[in-house]
Amino acid sequence: MDSAQVGAYLRRIGAAAPARASSDALRALHLAHLRSVPFENLSIHLGEEIVLAEQRLVDKVVEARRGGFCYELNGAFGALLAALGFEVTLLQARVFGAEGRFGIPYDHMALRVRTADGADWLADVGFGAHSHFPLRFGERGEQADPGGTFRIMEAASGHGDLDVLRDGRPQYRLEVRPRVLGDFATGAWWHSTSPASHFGKSLVCSRITEDGGRITLSGRTFTVTDSDGVKKSSELGEDEEVLAVYRERFGIVLDRVPAVRKGHDRPER
Repeated sequence: MDSAQVGAYLRRIGAAAPARASSDALRALHLAHLRSVPFENLSIHLGEEIVLAEQRLVDKVVEARRGGFCYELNGAFGALLAALGFEVTLLQARVFGAEGRFGIPYDHMALRVRTADGADWLADVGFGAHSHFPLRFGERGEQADPGGTFRIMEAASGHGDLDVLRDGRPQYRLEVRPRVLGDFATGAWWHSTSPASHFGKSLVCSRITEDGGRITLSGRTFTVTDSDGVKKSSELGEDEEVLAVYRERFGIVLDRVPAVRKGHDRPER
């Protein structure tokens, strides 16, 4: 990314250019990204190709003013952080499902970020409802965050893996071996095409709000969650009403309402 692209990205998320790649700067950028760039899987249902190439990901977030799912969001955010002087490592994870079962290999992408002040962080702007701020990578105790109480602990696998927990519930198992963007292509393809992937079974568009709550549009159901966790949902009617919510609440301009692809049922979770 050149300086013009970095400036455009920072304007996209409403963040100032940090003076140095510090921990405070990382926390501010992480929260700004979550507030501005929605977690969404609309490309799957709009028939748009998902390409895991740095420039394509940045263009989608910045130029097209869209969001994405983990590979896209963390891929683009990692590129921004690296351009700003942070040391960024891509890590692969497998998400915990029902009864402790794991998702596929390369099920999820997260970022290990080293700052100029020598701190090590787990950054993740691509897991939907998760931590608002990066987590201290080496900390094994509880870490309080507006998104919940988090903990990173040694996994029982004995392979050096780490389990990331939220409010006592395992979220994903993280490998610490460095990866490159292309390693995640198969996972992105599977989640985009497989009938077994929950991303193909439902529509979601969600982001954190300025007051620490969350707004989510799932199909035609619009849910506002306040900072205390109280939810209020409403059903949208005409297509124009749905498109207006995408445009006015998420900054996403569409020419048609996305619909779940034929052959996919509602998600199990």
